[in-house]
Amino acid sequence: MRTGNILWPTDFSDTASHALRYAIEMANLYQVGIRILHVVDQPVGDENYMILAITPEELAKDMEDAAASKMHELLDQLNTNLKIETVIRRGDAINEILAETHSGDIGMVVIASHGRTGMSHFLHENVAEAIINKANCPVLVVK
Repeated sequence: MRTGNILWPTDFSDTASHALRYAIEMANLYQVGIRILHVVDQPVGDENYMILAITPEELAKDMEDAAASKMHELLDQLNTNLKIETVIRRGDAINEILAETHSGDIGMVVIASHGRTGMSHFLHENVAEAIINKANCPVLVVK
């Protein structure tokens, strides 16, 4: 933990931004870097049905470009001397976050909990909960 980077997965929500403060604090404490990860869902569709005006690949590229723009805005707001690395991946958020934790240089994950309750909790897989159960490093969940 003391030598691995802090992984901060973000969906650019306010809750995720709140968790960033904890990620920075932990990185400062251990004098390690922060890896910021955003995962873009892989759009599904069949261009033969002509439902989409663009192909799923074009849509995914647009989503990645928008995420990169948000990432640049976020980096412009950070005032830190920490080493910060950004990664944008395409796919399932849980699988991609876990892949990062297994990369060998992540010492801790700092992730936001969106706190779904009731029916919403049962209908949607909780990303933070899945990371807690499957990551091979400590996970700090921030409310």
